[in-house]
Amino acid sequence: MIRLRSGIFFLALVIFTIFYSTSCFIVFPFLSLTNRYNYVRGWSAGILWLLKVICNITYEIRGMQNVIANQEKPVILLSKHQSAWETIAYISLFPKQLCYVFKKELLKIPFFGWAMAMLRMIHIDRSQRDKAAIAVAEQGKVRLSEGCWIIIYPEGTRVPVGKHIPYQKGGARLAVSTQANVIPIAHNAGHVWPKNSFFKYPGRVTLSIGPLMTTENKNPSLVLREVETWIEAEMRAIDPASYA
Repeated sequence: MIRLRSGIFFLALVIFTIFYSTSCFIVFPFLSLTNRYNYVRGWSAGILWLLKVICNITYEIRGMQNVIANQEKPVILLSKHQSAWETIAYISLFPKQLCYVFKKELLKIPFFGWAMAMLRMIHIDRSQRDKAAIAVAEQGKVRLSEGCWIIIYPEGTRVPVGKHIPYQKGGARLAVSTQANVIPIAHNAGHVWPKNSFFKYPGRVTLSIGPLMTTENKNPSLVLREVETWIEAEMRAIDPASYA
């Protein structure tokens, strides 16, 4: 059944994404950047619905009050990265407009990448790390000033369930340089949508949003240490079996 459900979901995902991306090209010229993003929320919500109906994948959110209470502040979200689930889900789950930092190769993906190019996200060339860091800093300041929140995955890549790799400083460095606050995020989506896997497994994703962390009078190393400590401790709380 998992093989069949995964196949049906993949087909539905492709058809829905092509349809939605095509509609973006039609309506985007008439919409502001904010309304373009709000329009894409429908795609994200639709994918979550397909996952629920076809694959029996649901989710619960803990700590949303940490987002609601700080919507007027400049914030950088630093999130655990296990799956493609979170890159899709956050768009509709968070009430703020999010600005993603992603590799420019994604812009070449038919339909999906073309639509993303019209949303003014921060896309970088990861083969040129110095230029990428400068691009994130420059564009990040602009997006924060426009009222967006920036989402960064400090691990730099999707990490299998139960594994831990050192976090990278880019997000913490941006937060300190812009005097933005930080909110850490933990989740266990890798169980239902594993890295590089065609199969989707039934289950419930726990998404845990941490408390606001200020960057005032802190250096990037300290901010990163606080974020990594909270996320990894929370991972062991929401998914203890994977870290036994």
